[in-house]
Amino acid sequence: MKRPALAALLGLLIPLAAPAEEVGRIGVDWTGNDIILEAVHDPKVKGVTCHIAYFDRSFLDRLSQGNWFEDPSNASIACRQTGPIEIGDIDRGKDGEEVFRERRSIILKSLRIKRVYDEANRTLIYLVHARELTQGSAKMSISTVPLFGSGAE
Repeated sequence: MKRPALAALLGLLIPLAAPAEEVGRIGVDWTGNDIILEAVHDPKVKGVTCHIAYFDRSFLDRLSQGNWFEDPSNASIACRQTGPIEIGDIDRGKDGEEVFRERRSIILKSLRIKRVYDEANRTLIYLVHARELTQGSAKMSISTVPLFGSGAE
């Protein structure tokens, strides 16, 4: 299979997710562990930006602890209206739609943001959580963006 055809096939299999932009990095300790702050713009809802914070383990910490592949699963999220809201073709089902995904280990873990539309309350709900192949993670955080008065349908 030629490379362009392979790339097109992979593009169909992997859902598009918004890229994250690092907007801050706070040093936590002398080993180089940091808290990373990233901005994620919802690709299907213009005017909404989510900021996530998560812990990033340093090489020195991994070396001293001996657990190379472990990363904390917890993250925090805050989403706000940052411009006029325009809702595109979003999934309106109860399972929601993935907005963002970032690998947090070589194989087993990823950090994800899902959007759920609460139509009855005219609110967008954003959930950040870790997904692990070996076990789920109960560590999560949510943020909401009300659409009342925003002009969005």
